[in-house]
Amino acid sequence: MEDTIVAISTPVGEGGIGIVRLSGRSALSIADRVFVSKDKAKPSRFKTYTVHYGHIVRRTSLRAPKGRINPIEIASSPRQVGAPRNDKSTHNEIIDEVILTVMRAPKSYTKEDIVEINCHGGIVPLRKVLELVLNLGARLAEPGEFTKRAFMNGRIDLAQAEAVLDVIRSKTESSMKVALGQLEGELSGKINRMKKEVLDVLSEIEARIDFSEEDIELAPKKGLSRKLARISEEMRELIDDAKKGIIFKEGIMCVICGKPNVGKSSLMNAFLRRNRVIVTPIPGTTRDAIEEDIILKDIPIRVVDTAGISAARNIAERHGIQKSKSYIKTADLILFMLDSSKAWSKVDAGILNKIRDRNFMVIVNKSDLPKRLDLKRVKRLTRKDNIIEVSLLKKKNLNTIEEAILEEIWHGRLPHPEGTFITNLRHKKDLERARKRVKKAVNALREDAFFKPEIAASDLREAIFFLSSILGETIGPDILDRIFSKFCIGK
Repeated sequence: MEDTIVAISTPVGEGGIGIVRLSGRSALSIADRVFVSKDKAKPSRFKTYTVHYGHIVRRTSLRAPKGRINPIEIASSPRQVGAPRNDKSTHNEIIDEVILTVMRAPKSYTKEDIVEINCHGGIVPLRKVLELVLNLGARLAEPGEFTKRAFMNGRIDLAQAEAVLDVIRSKTESSMKVALGQLEGELSGKINRMKKEVLDVLSEIEARIDFSEEDIELAPKKGLSRKLARISEEMRELIDDAKKGIIFKEGIMCVICGKPNVGKSSLMNAFLRRNRVIVTPIPGTTRDAIEEDIILKDIPIRVVDTAGISAARNIAERHGIQKSKSYIKTADLILFMLDSSKAWSKVDAGILNKIRDRNFMVIVNKSDLPKRLDLKRVKRLTRKDNIIEVSLLKKKNLNTIEEAILEEIWHGRLPHPEGTFITNLRHKKDLERARKRVKKAVNALREDAFFKPEIAASDLREAIFFLSSILGETIGPDILDRIFSKFCIGK
């Protein structure tokens, strides 16, 4: 925390602008040594939230030869700002033409002095500026260290810090809205309020323990119990909505499975609106799982085309089938494909046995061919009334599949991204632990004959601990390091 850190905060490669960011107590003094503004003013004298044009320079001391100075030698030397006037002069070799921004503590992202150098986007200028700053005493930032300092310095809590990463990684407008809501403190505000209300009840219970022998007026136990029951219900609602929040953020994995040559790869290509996967009449063309991301009504979906499941004829097919089975185990939704022109087979029955306890839909392809598949039997065996018949060759009923997937995700109730959602499994688990303790305290308060205030107080202290953990107030350094290691270095 005492070091001044630096990192490239934009993707490295060709671009209009690349940003080198410094944060720490020496950020401005380092900027003084590398930046020459048009009016020769130093960054340490710049006002906060100001932007200045100039050059990043490398200062070198050169001793001029005795006697007359050869103008040809000067002209052939590296480009410089200023000309030598004495025997020993400081020459400024220009590294890049830049715009420099100053943000002074405490009103900055990290609550420290921040300097951002907007260079030309490109590997060479960014690397040269970064190396120059490192040589003057800055340290290369660790992944997420700028945001970690914002958290450690109290500008944001841990839930908000994690939302920064969600904003960066958001894939859809809905996931962006949910992440921004969390970054603005919507979730933190709810957790803080719950924590305060639990603390109020804990104070009343501890008063009963401390002043049990004295004649003072205390809040009735029923009132405390009702208050905790209401808090528990609010926690339950947040926990139940966590699934929606995680879908907005991460989407779902949708796995296409079936025996060979039922049209799995054709369905994959139809989702992508391009010929991503090779399609041939030869069974077993797809031997490995192929993953692609699509956006379906603002929901990110990872679609997986798997190898056809059947008796393997060689080692390549055996590995492909094993991989298909492993994807089926982790899928959020399975699209079980059948061939309308083929009768129900033992292979179809074997696949059904593997997915029967999973969330799956039945899609019958090749409806343009003469029908040999008994749909009534399929409905009875799969216990699915809504079987989707399509012709991928004729592009018939493709929209029906997409609508059915959305129906399966939201069960007919499409939520709005506005509101407070939990999008992080860590938050969900801590909230579940906190609710479990609150419910135990409620039960303790309701048992008049066996009421032990010490047990209820202990449960509520643990509930407060887990609520505080969501905000980062009771979390260990090892977990912090694990959280921020997911960030890019420049953030």
